[in-house]
Amino acid sequence: MVKHQPLQVYEKQVFLSFVTGVYGWRWKRYQRSQDDSSRWECTWFIILCSSFLLLLFWAYFWLVAQNDINEFNMSVYNHSGQWSDETIPLIASTTIGFSYITFLLILAFFHISLGQQLNLYWVHKIGVLATLLTTISGIVSVDELWRDEWDILLVSLQSTAPFLHIGALTTFTAISWLIAGYVVRRDRSTFQVMVLVVYSLLLLALYLVPLTFTCPCIMDRHSLKPRPEVIGRRGAPMLAPENTLVSFNRALQQGVSSLEADVSISVDGVPFLMRDSTLRRTTDISKVHPERQYDDASSFNWTEIRSLNAGHWFLESDPYWTAKTLTGRDKTRIANQTVCSLVEMLRLAFRANCSALLDIRRPPPEHPRHRSWFMDTLWAVQKAGIPQKRVRTVTWTPDTDRGRVRGLQQGANEKLSIKEIRHRGITSLNLHYSQANHEDIQEYLANNVSVTVYPVNEPWLYSILWCSGVPSVSSDAPQVLRKVPYPIWLMSHPAYNFIWITSDLVSLSVVIGIFCYQNYHMIRWKMSGMQNYNPEQIMLSAVTRRTSREVNIMKEKLIFSDVNNGLGGADELSLYPENGFARYSHGRPSR
Repeated sequence: MVKHQPLQVYEKQVFLSFVTGVYGWRWKRYQRSQDDSSRWECTWFIILCSSFLLLLFWAYFWLVAQNDINEFNMSVYNHSGQWSDETIPLIASTTIGFSYITFLLILAFFHISLGQQLNLYWVHKIGVLATLLTTISGIVSVDELWRDEWDILLVSLQSTAPFLHIGALTTFTAISWLIAGYVVRRDRSTFQVMVLVVYSLLLLALYLVPLTFTCPCIMDRHSLKPRPEVIGRRGAPMLAPENTLVSFNRALQQGVSSLEADVSISVDGVPFLMRDSTLRRTTDISKVHPERQYDDASSFNWTEIRSLNAGHWFLESDPYWTAKTLTGRDKTRIANQTVCSLVEMLRLAFRANCSALLDIRRPPPEHPRHRSWFMDTLWAVQKAGIPQKRVRTVTWTPDTDRGRVRGLQQGANEKLSIKEIRHRGITSLNLHYSQANHEDIQEYLANNVSVTVYPVNEPWLYSILWCSGVPSVSSDAPQVLRKVPYPIWLMSHPAYNFIWITSDLVSLSVVIGIFCYQNYHMIRWKMSGMQNYNPEQIMLSAVTRRTSREVNIMKEKLIFSDVNNGLGGADELSLYPENGFARYSHGRPSR
């Protein structure tokens, strides 16, 4: 027999139910616990954090690697023999996985801040492991297929480092609330001291890391060089089939100052434009000469090459997702494109009053034009009528033909010392952006060596090269760079130093304030003697694996007190397990 006492009324905690329900499938109040999380669940929390950091790195990589998407697809094509945009499933899976892991991590942090026990639901554990393994396999695949692309991460930091620093500073400052709650509100232990020391060291390193930044766009506004000229790399390959007349015309419409093309030599000595070593990807050779589709492009004569269509592939494969934006007239013109000769491209450049940059592929040793390939190219330049001073090659001229070059500008597509450049008579360099650091560019320009950087397709990369003083860039996307009239950000040294120091001081003040606040409330809580004890802090989660009878008993202990509560009266309570409810009566049980 127990005394009748009003039922305990609980406030609805919708947000807490949502957090614990989604994260650990603990929707009921009695399923929650404020006990310390087990080592197993702490291990899963570490795995969750590791997955988030790895996915953050992976997402950042693909964000900056958008500059080289065409190069990635070419690498896949060279390995598989089939052209397709493999970045779509990679970016989609990365976006989904990153969103999922971030959501779970936010819920985990809410558990910690609300004092709830971590208990990741088994379905989420499978999802976290699947996401982690998928990301690792993607990183390994890219490392095997596209290893050189990792260099873009260091290059991108020249543009993003100041902003990443502010973001990391904000994150670490916010985490201080959790660190302070863990360290201050518990009895001291070696592990807690270690957590505090590691956090303090990381925060100190974050405060000082801007000392290592090398950002070309942190400079005096008056020292900014003129806007780099844009060279149409294979024309405008995102708007029309690469290395065709319509592509070069599109590039000229976008305001390029020069045209760049890949040159091969046919068996009868006619220079033509082709990027690949075969004709499979950009022509209909598989339909016209299926038995020769894997032959070298230079093994065909000019008549055979000229008979091939060089535009249908662009409309069918839509490699840059731009074919749908073309008008009917443009599609008809593209569909009728043939392989372009070097003479046709040079004549177009001459009429447009722009220069030309040629990357000539020397024929194989068994080719009949192996020894005369450069003279064939020089013949095409003379036939086109363009002045030789407006034609630049990035292929080293053989010693036997160097005396015949006259005004043709000699270039190289590799990084060389100033001494070697002078010895070889080179006037310009065509460098990959990963080789063009700020100091080398300044040294080359000081010695009157022109520098062209490739491939530059994104505004952020174009901006840092602009701030570095690069005179020209080679781009697959002149239509994108045309919309960049000024560097996307430019800041003086005093302005950045002010922002950096102010951010550090504000962060340090907030962190110290949080630790003092947590410590103050902990002292007050201890001095209060825990008189305002919340009955909900009783270990309700302990009943999750018990029988329904034991669960009911635990609930009754929360709701009722016995006779010693000091409440008199004749009201009695009888409990009947009918539909899980208690029935009240006066004096005698009611049935």
